[in-house]
Amino acid sequence: MRQIMKNMNEEIVEVLKDVTKAKSIFEIFDMLKLKGVDAQIELEKAIKELVENGILHETRKHDFLLISNCTTLRVGKISINKAGNGFVDINGDKDVFIRMENLNHAINEDVVEIDMFSNHGELEGKVIRILKRNLSNVVGEIVKYKNKLLFKPDDEKLAIVINITKESLKGCVEGHKVLVEIIKDYGDNKYLGKIIKILGHKNDPGVDIISIALRHGIEIEFSKQVELELQSIPDDVGEEDLKGRTDLTGKMIFTIDGDDTKDIDDAISLEMVGRHYKLGVHIADVSNYVKVGTSLYESAYVRGTSSYLADTVIPMIPHQLSNGICSLNPDVVRLTISCEMEIDEKGHVVDYDIFPSFIKSKKQMTYKNVNKILMEDTIPDGYQEYAQVLKKMNELAMILRKEKVSRGYIDFGLDEAKIVQDESGKAVDVVRRFRGDGENLIEDFMIVANETVAKHIANMDLPFVYRVHDIPSSEKIEDFTNLIKQLGYKINVNLSKLTPLVMQKILEELHDKEEFTILSDMLLRSMKKAKYSTSNIGHFGLASENYTHFTSPIRRFPDLTVHRLLRTYLFDNDLSIETINFNNKYLIDVAENSSATEVAAQEAERDVLDMKMAEYMMDHVGDVYEGIITSVTSFGFFVQLPNLVEGLVHISTLKGYYNYVSELLSLIREDNNKVYRIGDKVQIVVVAANKENGTIDFEVDEGNHGDKE
Repeated sequence: MRQIMKNMNEEIVEVLKDVTKAKSIFEIFDMLKLKGVDAQIELEKAIKELVENGILHETRKHDFLLISNCTTLRVGKISINKAGNGFVDINGDKDVFIRMENLNHAINEDVVEIDMFSNHGELEGKVIRILKRNLSNVVGEIVKYKNKLLFKPDDEKLAIVINITKESLKGCVEGHKVLVEIIKDYGDNKYLGKIIKILGHKNDPGVDIISIALRHGIEIEFSKQVELELQSIPDDVGEEDLKGRTDLTGKMIFTIDGDDTKDIDDAISLEMVGRHYKLGVHIADVSNYVKVGTSLYESAYVRGTSSYLADTVIPMIPHQLSNGICSLNPDVVRLTISCEMEIDEKGHVVDYDIFPSFIKSKKQMTYKNVNKILMEDTIPDGYQEYAQVLKKMNELAMILRKEKVSRGYIDFGLDEAKIVQDESGKAVDVVRRFRGDGENLIEDFMIVANETVAKHIANMDLPFVYRVHDIPSSEKIEDFTNLIKQLGYKINVNLSKLTPLVMQKILEELHDKEEFTILSDMLLRSMKKAKYSTSNIGHFGLASENYTHFTSPIRRFPDLTVHRLLRTYLFDNDLSIETINFNNKYLIDVAENSSATEVAAQEAERDVLDMKMAEYMMDHVGDVYEGIITSVTSFGFFVQLPNLVEGLVHISTLKGYYNYVSELLSLIREDNNKVYRIGDKVQIVVVAANKENGTIDFEVDEGNHGDKE
């Protein structure tokens, strides 16, 4: 039945592809040359599915037309901001603004169909249909109101009311964080729900992070079926597993990771072949243990990625595997897939081999100690025999980076914040995450391995999962360069054809500007997001024609899939029509799901970061800092501190009346004696911080800033 429906859907799309006037269901019935009541029933089901999936538009007269043939209609996911207005992402190309009164009951993350229109020259939209709402489970807090226990969703953007069944409220107290299952939809964004899990009290250690993970649909526990399957997986590699693999245990192979890393999925080696470098990138063969058809595999597919939320790791595969037999721990035999590349003095891969192997890592190194060797020329204890090969590796890494830069590799150079927590999980500091030569070395080695694997399969023209990054919208880049001009900077670049080298040139022109960090972040935001796809369109940001993710199968499902495909195509030589046809269809689902789970994990990480920053700043209310204005809006401006903490200075706290000038991204006082614009340094005082909302409020420090009235 499913296949019949799919064929029917494809036939409907095909017959309507050149149609520009909506057709009734009876007209479509005739166009398809269908006959009989059963065929009409199937047609009605197929049309309903196509409407729900945002492929067909249904008019008020119940006629139908492909949305792709409608000039003003679009489909996308809506994001609601704290002011209650929405933005719909249209294929990652542009965001369409939706006013609160035009939401038509849409809530945050709904997939909606919108009708676009121009409002005083600005593009806006109106929601005309909610296509998909992922609201099966909601995380929130039990609050008391007039001696009654009520449920309050954590996500303020969910403009809904959920009443909880009396039975499921038993055992709950004020302050409990709970997971609620929606059991009835009353309409008008009103629901009935039941509590399916009490996560703990909101002040209990770790409950804050778990709540955010669940809010983004990240599973925190493994099923009983998965736990059962784990019992059959050994703790050590057996002799049977070594058959058909190349023995690399005699080579100097080691790992480099963070101090606290326990899930190690990449190891490296280096030898010289004349004046060429023979780089080995050896990746944990997780596919040997997480096999298709098992609950382990299905669980990994659903999760899509490991989530790193402050110091909490929610793994894609259970810790027994990720920290155990799959992790490339030192002094134990581990199964790997190796990519050995011969690289010339200009950074070009002139020969390579991809093969199943097994290794025994000689040492578990840390970035901190490796950086001492590479950047300070001091050798920590236990690193003496590795110092020379590490320096040779760094020499190769710099050659590889120079080659990438020459073709247009874009390095935005953006810093990341790291949360430092105490034993109870409370944020006690926020620091910049350090990136040294060791971190760059591993990144460069992983990139060249990913490119080599992707190029090999691309040349074979086989179904595959690529990591792609599309060319940015010329409109958005022009908007960015126009803003730069308004700020008084001139950029000598030709925007007629956007290439990685053009983007690189823009960054170079801005590099010596005081606001470089802010401007580079704005430029990054104007570009499209990288994603997974079966269509190899290349990776714009890396200036790479062929790119995939091969190097982190413990942490990412696409990498696990790539390993499975390498075994199928290269090691087992299975190039049958059945296998290729299956992969052509299945890998589309893998790519879409992996992209979606990656976004969910990133959003959870961002929410945890905001929450922990606010928690840290709660102990610093009243403190004065100097920061830099990172963005200006009609309601105020955001200031970033040296440790990357960001807070809002609301316009209502400024003395005098200010006008927002959007083209200058500035707030200008009515008497023109004061201007706040992007890049300005400003001294602020912390006036409030709210952990639950993840918000921090600043005010301009009038006493020390010199802005007395």
